[in-house]
Amino acid sequence: MKVLKSYQLILTGVFFMLLTAGSMVGQNFRMDNSSEIIVEGTSNIHDWEMKANSKKGGATITTEDGKLTGISSLQVTVPAESLDSGKGGMDKNAYKALNTSEYKNIEFKLDEVKKIEAQGSDSYKVNGLATLKISGVSKQVPVEFTVKLNGNKLEINGKQDINMTHYKVDPPTAMFGTITTGEELTIKFKSTFSK
Repeated sequence: MKVLKSYQLILTGVFFMLLTAGSMVGQNFRMDNSSEIIVEGTSNIHDWEMKANSKKGGATITTEDGKLTGISSLQVTVPAESLDSGKGGMDKNAYKALNTSEYKNIEFKLDEVKKIEAQGSDSYKVNGLATLKISGVSKQVPVEFTVKLNGNKLEINGKQDINMTHYKVDPPTAMFGTITTGEELTIKFKSTFSK
């Protein structure tokens, strides 16, 4: 009798695990070229921004019954010299400060998801930790962004404040030092990923 009950418990457990596994779905996405990544900063004369003309990335998420339950990977790479302000002199100074001859890419990698909070039927706020690599220096930073599921599309939006000096980047200067940029930057991202 005890053996029969044990088998029933095991079979029930296996059946439950199969049901759960069946409802949880892993999905892979690639970043669309329409995604926007913008770096905003200040100087002693005026604010400025640089847009990334090239970028690539991918995301792997898990959903259960159409709801976001996890993000197992999220990576984005931006070639540093694809950052464009529309002003050649400023771009040249920025590339020099970033030492792009040696460090070609700026890289973002999500390390850990701490919390996923539903904001509506298909929108979520995500908190976690990520590694940001700039000019060869990697730093782990807390991140917060929103995720929206829309059929075969995944939208990830947010912003990240950083200090250039934490990545051993000296804020660029121009006009023999008469124009100086601030240490603080804001990276804004409005990224779309497709299956």
